[in-house]
Amino acid sequence: MKTAFVLSGGGSLGAVQVGMLLALAEHEVLPDVIVGTSVGAVNAAWVASWPGFEGAQHLAEIWMKVRRNDIFPIRPITGFRGFAGHNNYLVNPRKFRSLLESNLTYSLLEDAPVPVKVVTTELSTGLEVVLDRGSVVDAVSASAAIPGIFPPVTINGRRLVDGGIANDAPISHAVDFGASTVYVLPTGYACSLRSLPKSALGAALQAISLLTHQRLVADIERYRGVVDLRVFPALCPMNVSPLDFSQTGTLIEKAHMSASRWLDAFDKCDLAPSASIDVYKHEFHNG
Repeated sequence: MKTAFVLSGGGSLGAVQVGMLLALAEHEVLPDVIVGTSVGAVNAAWVASWPGFEGAQHLAEIWMKVRRNDIFPIRPITGFRGFAGHNNYLVNPRKFRSLLESNLTYSLLEDAPVPVKVVTTELSTGLEVVLDRGSVVDAVSASAAIPGIFPPVTINGRRLVDGGIANDAPISHAVDFGASTVYVLPTGYACSLRSLPKSALGAALQAISLLTHQRLVADIERYRGVVDLRVFPALCPMNVSPLDFSQTGTLIEKAHMSASRWLDAFDKCDLAPSASIDVYKHEFHNG
């Protein structure tokens, strides 16, 4: 009996997954394999090095220190070169890579204490590329490289970008690993913003967030009944943009409480495995 965690993408909303991870650790649910996409790959890489409550607490502390400029340090000269066609990106990933290097405790994916799989997309073909060997910083940077925003990352001769384009909730890789129980940790999407994003970056992140949410619903339906699929309900209503890092503490706290209640109900058999799937689907259609 193997347990898998599957973490989807969603920009700053990845803080929601931290609250879910805290709840899982409190309920003594630990993974045998972790699959991550985009910001989910960031969280997955960390959990793979330090599963359990203390690791989740430390991840929360890291998230609380992150500011928008640590991830999206837009400089006028970089943006101008991108718009002028001299660069194929708007944001230099140097600060993001530095954040990963200073916090991850292992260099190679194959050295992670818990097996971790990072989902990326090959830019030239749109095909999914799953990484479980090689540089963890390169892999995570590639999985989070939103096309046009961050530059592609070249690994083994392939130019790789955000894994959410090909497969945002790669439940299939957890199943292929032999997992019989799969916990899906969605970030949700900003379903109740008071106004649409005004910046190009904000609009791009919101659009990708909506796309990945839709892909997640489809993937859940595909594997309903195939494995014991346990999908945490997304926070709804959500009025935080995936570009907004000022609400991290609130997101972690709300997700922690929501996930704890959901796990308690599950443990008491008061919640059918499909219940959260139906609710999640409902929220998508009516958000």
